[in-house]
Amino acid sequence: MVSYMGHIDLSARQVDSGRATQIRDNVAAVVEEIRDTEAKAGRSCGDVRLLAATKTRTVGEIMAAIDAGIRLIGENRPQEVTAKAEGLQALCAERGLNLKADDGVGFHLIGQLQANKISKVLPYVGTIESVDNLQLAERISRRAVAHGLDVGMLLEVNESGESAKSGCEPEAAMELACTMASLPGLKLQGLMTIGAHVDDEGVIRKGFEHLRTLRDGILQSGESGTEDCRELSMGMTHDMKYAIREGSTIVRVGTAIFGPRAFI
Repeated sequence: MVSYMGHIDLSARQVDSGRATQIRDNVAAVVEEIRDTEAKAGRSCGDVRLLAATKTRTVGEIMAAIDAGIRLIGENRPQEVTAKAEGLQALCAERGLNLKADDGVGFHLIGQLQANKISKVLPYVGTIESVDNLQLAERISRRAVAHGLDVGMLLEVNESGESAKSGCEPEAAMELACTMASLPGLKLQGLMTIGAHVDDEGVIRKGFEHLRTLRDGILQSGESGTEDCRELSMGMTHDMKYAIREGSTIVRVGTAIFGPRAFI
C-alpha cells in the first residue's frame, strides 16, 4: 500500500465548486493547446485524445474532469483503481456514461502492474498501457480468459534508454509485440513510451519518432493480431507538443489538469 493513501480519501465523491471550476478551466485550456498543436502539425482536429492522469486524485476531482469533457482516464497504481472504481462507476452511471467502455469513459492502467494485482484490476480497466514483457502479457492473458474478458494492451517501450524507466528495449519491440498480439484475451492496441527526461527537444522528439516508426512496422507486418496496433500513447504535460508533432494519438496529462500533486 502506498503511503499517501493513508492521507487522502481517494474515494471521496464530493468536490467544492471552486475546485471543480478550476479543473474545468484547466481541461479547456489543455484541449485548446492540443487542437492548436494538431493544426500547426498539419493533423486533423481530434486526432489526439486527452487522457487525464489521475494519480492521487479523488473520485470527485476525476468526475469534475469528466464533467468537463474528459473521456479517458488513467491510473498509475492498481491500489488506486480498486479504491476509486466503485464511486466512478456509480457517478458515471448517473450521467449515462459507462466506465471502461469505448463509448463512455475509457479506463486505462498507465503504471506498472504486478502479477498478484492482475485479477484485481481486470474488472475495471479496459486497457493496460504498461505491458513491457512477455511473461506479464501471458499472465494477463490467462486471467483475461479466466474472467471471460478481452483486455486492451499497449506495449511499453523504453525509447530514452534511461535505467530508471520501465519498458522493453526498442530493438526487442517488434518481435515482442507480434508475439503478444497472438495471445488469447488480449488486443494489441498500440505502443506507449515516456519521453526522455532532458531539455533537448531533438532528443525527446527522436524517441517519439522512433516509436511511431515501430508502430508503423508492426502494422505493416501483417502478423495475426497486429491489425489494431494504432495507438501511440506518448506525451505528458511538459512534452505533449513534441509528441503530437511526432504522431501521438493519446497524451497523458495530470498536472496541467489537476495542478501539482501534494504526494508523489
